[in-house]
Amino acid sequence: MQKAQTAPIAEDPFLRIAAHLAEGIDIASALDAVADEIAELVPFTHADICLYDRPGWVASYEVGIRTRWSREHTRVNYSPVRDLLLSQCDFMLTDDATQDPRYIFPGATAAPIFNHTLRSRVNVPLKVMGQQIGALNISHSTAGLYDHDTVVIAQHAANVLAPSFHAMHSAVTAQRAARAGEAAQAREEGLRRDALELTRALEQERQRIGMDLHDQALADLTRLLREIDGGNRATPPGDVLATRIGEIIGDLRRVIDTAVPTLLELFGFAHAVRVHLERAVGAAPVELAVEDHTDGAVDRLDHTVRIALFRIAQEAINNAAAHSGAGKIIVSIEREPPGQLTISIRDTGCGIPTDPDRQSGLVHIRTRARLIAAELTITGGAGTTVRVSLEETA
Repeated sequence: MQKAQTAPIAEDPFLRIAAHLAEGIDIASALDAVADEIAELVPFTHADICLYDRPGWVASYEVGIRTRWSREHTRVNYSPVRDLLLSQCDFMLTDDATQDPRYIFPGATAAPIFNHTLRSRVNVPLKVMGQQIGALNISHSTAGLYDHDTVVIAQHAANVLAPSFHAMHSAVTAQRAARAGEAAQAREEGLRRDALELTRALEQERQRIGMDLHDQALADLTRLLREIDGGNRATPPGDVLATRIGEIIGDLRRVIDTAVPTLLELFGFAHAVRVHLERAVGAAPVELAVEDHTDGAVDRLDHTVRIALFRIAQEAINNAAAHSGAGKIIVSIEREPPGQLTISIRDTGCGIPTDPDRQSGLVHIRTRARLIAAELTITGGAGTTVRVSLEETA
């Protein structure tokens, strides 16, 4: 029996496309590999495939001409081939896309059609197991070049291309999801460590407050009680008692204000920062300023976020007052960039050492910033600037 004659693979563009795709590693290189075969079937100035990506968006890959379609994702509703992507037609064919309202409509990402005069266009669906995964789009600068025979050829090419491109795109999507999962796990672990560090810091703060109460207020009250109790000594006069009790009350208020920022609740963020700034500097000849350019926007934030920002400002002010030797400390509250609140604590002191002896203050600042998802930068040089920024809707 005589064997049937078959065309060599080299003479069949569809078989060559399949052979190239079998060696493909990624979508862009695979499309480049089959570009000549597609051009042999349907001459083009520009060709691209767009694949459904995240919900409502498509990603495009191009040959012939590079345009914005492959540089950025496109919303399905604004794609020039949205009718095809939304399954409102079986194919699209036009003699001149620059004049066709199906391609040119308000909001359409149609600039490449005009920029490169893509007149003739044929667009067919890419399908895998009956499900549409995107579209094959072929364009030429010559008007009226394509017809319904072109649609049939383009659809055959799309049928050969679709399974391989779907597999490669699924691999990319899986890798992206894996990286996102790893990043989320790393963020979660970082927050866990930050929360643990902050818990330790809070415990140290409680111990310090307890020691202050024991060594100062409690000791003063005990001594005063002994004097009032008398023994062999005369009870102090009433004015002396009043003075000593007033001093003890003042000490207690300072401890309470450290633990619970009463001024923050009563008078707002800017006022509380100003009072803390004055207390931290004391009698030192330092120029101070608190500038709020947001009309009290910090006080409209979530209570926990506002407390965290105040603690960050407190720590930065304490560092500036204790270690910088600054002649000026300025706290600024701004909307910069728009939509974000930025708090800056700047001093004109000696700057941050390359290897500071104590970093616990900076660690606490960074921890608090991370726990409220704020962006933090600490810069040195001619003085130090601690800058914390977060979305105003926080």
